Amino acid sequence: MLEVFTQYRTEITYTIITVFALLIVQFLLKKAAHRVGKRSEIDFTRTRLMFKYINILILFIAVFLLAIAWGMGLTELSLIFSSVFAVLGVALFAIWSILSNITSGVILFFSFPYKIGDKIKIHDKDMPIEAIIEDIKAFHLHLRTLEGELITYPNNLILQKAVSLIAKDVYLDGDKSSL
Repeated sequence: MLEVFTQYRTEITYTIITVFALLIVQFLLKKAAHRVGKRSEIDFTRTRLMFKYINILILFIAVFLLAIAWGMGLTELSLIFSSVFAVLGVALFAIWSILSNITSGVILFFSFPYKIGDKIKIHDKDMPIEAIIEDIKAFHLHLRTLEGELITYPNNLILQKAVSLIAKDVYLDGDKSSL
């Protein structure tokens, strides 16, 4: 065991420093996302979704840095990452709407002016919708119409359509009697 530590002392030290630094960066990013969520009065479930995205980003960075630390050259790393991204690109092209909705979900987290409980009107020429926002998920919004119908509206479409705020906080704490 001592021989292994002596032989790979530099790599182990670099690994410990990298993991520690990435944990600090992850903590700071999550704290910033939490602060933005609190300041913008964003529901905590949406903030937790941002935490998942931060975890994935940190994981990719960790794999890259640790591969370099353990002797993998930039040529091999670029080959592996380009191959992985090519496969992911082909797979995601086949399901581009999912990627579009995830990206839109991130944009909605930081810049969507409406909150859960707000009554909105989506100005769609083919099918205008007037409803209350029940939930904001990673891929879609849950909207409840005045008739009680639940509509699942994709995040990428909500960014493409004009939306009007009709009333703020129509119901709070799950009290749907004010519909």
